[in-house]
Amino acid sequence: MEKPVIILGATGIAHPALEIFNSNDVVVYGFLDEDEKLHGTEINTVSVLGNPEDDGFLKLVGKKAEAFVAVDDVKYRKFLVKLLNERRKVQPINAIHQTAYISTDALIGHGNFINAKVTVGTGAEIGQHCILNTGAIIDHKAKLGDFVQIGAGSIINSEVTIGEGAFIGSGVTIVSGVTIGKNARVGAGSVVISSVGDNETVFGNPAAKIKS
Repeated sequence: MEKPVIILGATGIAHPALEIFNSNDVVVYGFLDEDEKLHGTEINTVSVLGNPEDDGFLKLVGKKAEAFVAVDDVKYRKFLVKLLNERRKVQPINAIHQTAYISTDALIGHGNFINAKVTVGTGAEIGQHCILNTGAIIDHKAKLGDFVQIGAGSIINSEVTIGEGAFIGSGVTIVSGVTIGKNARVGAGSVVISSVGDNETVFGNPAAKIKS
């Protein structure tokens, strides 16, 4: 990649995203974050320049720089992606760690964070703007919608379907063929053996619905 990258967000996955780009010999121009207390600080010698909505910095995205959205919060992540789409007419790039294994026939969308030791199997489909944390396994023919988050060490078995905006905690196992609905949440360490509806929260082994 010839262009440097501007990272939107300076907390959460921002630091590991910087490490990913560094390991791939991609220059990071700087960070943009809404927290004014972070402006002028540095992460590994890379400066937090200002606010993501500041056109002075945002105008660099496109011709002079690429952008990556390093925000864990789904609502704000969606806001920043829309900002880049509408103001700069660009899609965020992927941040893929060198040690991740992605099958040659897996399908990967834009703006995904794929950390160290992640495995994406044959025929798997990863949507856009997903976060796959360290050591997650996405087995063959599994499908992840947009803005899905998968916790460290989770195992998404073959032919699982996960809907847009779903959150899967660390160390979760989802058995083959299960469907996880949109915006559903699966608590850390859970074993999911049956499908989960839209907006439902489940936890445990076997995972059971938590009453709100």
